[in-house]
Amino acid sequence: MDFKEQIQQGIPSTLPEKKEYDKTVNHAPKRKEILSEEEKELALRNALRYFEPELHAELLPEFREELEKYGRIYMYRFRPEYKMYARPVEEYPGKSEQAKAIMLMIQNNLDYAVAQHPHELITYGGNGAVFQNWAQYLLTMKYLSEMTDEQTLAMYSGHPMGLFPSHKDAPRVVVTNGMMIPNYSSQDDWEKFNALGVTQYGQMTAGSYMYIGPQGIVHGTTITVLNGFRKIKKETKGGLFLTAGLGGMSGAQPKAGNIAGCVTVCAEVNKKATETRHSQGWVDEVISDLDKLCVRVREAVSNKETVSIAYDGNIVDVWEKFAEENIHIDLGSDQTSLHNPWAGGYYPVGMTYEESNEMMGSNPELFKEKVQESLRRQVDAINKHTAKGTYFFDYGNAFLLEASRAGADIMNDKPVSGRAQSGRAQSGRAQSGRAQSRPQSEFRYPSYVQDIMGPMCFDFGFGPFRWVCASGKPEDLQKTDEIACEVLEEMMKNSPKEIQQQMQDNITWIKGAQENKLVVGSQARILYADAEGRIKIASAFNKAISEGKIGPVILGRDHHDVSGTDSPYRETSNIYDGSRFTADMAIQNVIGDSFRGATWVSIHNGGGVGWGEVINGGFGMVLDGSSDAQRRLESMLFWDVNNGISRRSWARNDGAVFAIKRAMENNPQLKVTLPNYVNDDLFK
Repeated sequence: MDFKEQIQQGIPSTLPEKKEYDKTVNHAPKRKEILSEEEKELALRNALRYFEPELHAELLPEFREELEKYGRIYMYRFRPEYKMYARPVEEYPGKSEQAKAIMLMIQNNLDYAVAQHPHELITYGGNGAVFQNWAQYLLTMKYLSEMTDEQTLAMYSGHPMGLFPSHKDAPRVVVTNGMMIPNYSSQDDWEKFNALGVTQYGQMTAGSYMYIGPQGIVHGTTITVLNGFRKIKKETKGGLFLTAGLGGMSGAQPKAGNIAGCVTVCAEVNKKATETRHSQGWVDEVISDLDKLCVRVREAVSNKETVSIAYDGNIVDVWEKFAEENIHIDLGSDQTSLHNPWAGGYYPVGMTYEESNEMMGSNPELFKEKVQESLRRQVDAINKHTAKGTYFFDYGNAFLLEASRAGADIMNDKPVSGRAQSGRAQSGRAQSGRAQSRPQSEFRYPSYVQDIMGPMCFDFGFGPFRWVCASGKPEDLQKTDEIACEVLEEMMKNSPKEIQQQMQDNITWIKGAQENKLVVGSQARILYADAEGRIKIASAFNKAISEGKIGPVILGRDHHDVSGTDSPYRETSNIYDGSRFTADMAIQNVIGDSFRGATWVSIHNGGGVGWGEVINGGFGMVLDGSSDAQRRLESMLFWDVNNGISRRSWARNDGAVFAIKRAMENNPQLKVTLPNYVNDDLFK
């Protein structure tokens, strides 16, 4: 069978040959054993229901072995024989061009060059899954190949529930991931129900088919690093940025440091991840010896080099060594996957990668103790550096939250002060994972959204707008870069001074996009734009498609955006009216996008900071050059951004008040409730 026939086949009626476990591929660690014997039987029954009864006897021992060895049933036997990558859209079978575009995006998320653990269908973050097993993948692709523009596919945490009659303006796919009843949303709940095969952690853009490789976070990280240096009033040249993590999303950090122009040191314990990023050119040098690292860093800082260095080892050792050697760190952060601390998201100091992987499955309680001990050591070392002037920020990976739960010296006992900040308490949750008391104090260090991205970007409506050229042609991507740059330069001529810096940063970014070689997987691009910018860029793309200058374009964004995500320790950490622990904005965002023209929508529990800590939503939209596409993009993109600005303005964020007033001036149909400010003297 050719590729199209294999897609249309779905789950094969005769069993394919059993596949050997491929040790050359980066695999997910074994998940801890959490199911009772009765629950294991239920997990096996749940897995076997995808197959005809006559196949059960042969598959049962195989699936039982996977459950015992890996803690999950992945159905490795059913991995497709064809190469996994985003093909040009016309190579996919189907009746709907929109459905073909979704197939393209799914395969991009599972591309070996993109996915962190491709055989386990995990794109990034250690547990950010596209599907729970290969049967779900095969069945979903088959449904998409059969779909018409009068149907919608309902996706329940990786499981394709089925095709349902709808209409052409409805989403082609509606995705939910990890949407647990609130009282069953702790880490152990997630492990149990995922092992049962009834839910999954979709991260943000893994289970929503909108991941575009590490480029997706390069731009945001570049903006963060640039603004971090601006905050401390230091030039990036000769500045030192220390961080950790070279897997999925975190692999973008050294590339971003290079674009910003500083010296970047990024520690990583997984040699395969380091090798991948080095081979892709995302990190310049790899050093395994701490003494040699110190010599090289001093040299690079002294010469004001722009260079990224991967340290092949644990980040705690680097923080401690640099303190001993009195090496000054300008910016410090961390992007290990601490939303998933006990199952491969964070590796304790003093243990090898292999030892850690073995212990997290065989002795999870001891492994947890080791992780928490390591976090305490890391925070102690960070505190030594910040006492000497280092600016440290939480990079949205739940570092502060998990460090606080570990008993690290991370809390700030200074009283909360300032206008409209009575809801600003930020303690960690109780160890059980249930929300309990929240002392009126803050973490010692801010979230990067709280201090940088929130007030500088999100409040003004700027967030991670992205697109993928469905033709797969690099020349189409270059043309879209040029179109976007032209639009932004024209907009900047008349943009208010409050957003001039954001506009200029994006123009600089898009002009350097080609030479920075950011593409991994699909022909994709990202930049930070507000609603006006997104609509004008998308309209220009749609016009170019209608004129035959480029092929179809798929629009999307990171869930980490102005409007799509309610996350009290990240995206909404600069909301101080007490509402950051609510999730109305994210739910409203997805509902609104779905009836305003999105091609697909997704809503997830978890993503970035952990299950139970965030609700996040996203979309995808296919541009085909039609008047229908133009109508949809104008309606949906306007809502997708201004929903978030209106919520932020109601929280009394000055930048958002400015932005929503400007939006109302430009669109008389928009009428948003504005806050009245209360005089502080009334409370004295």
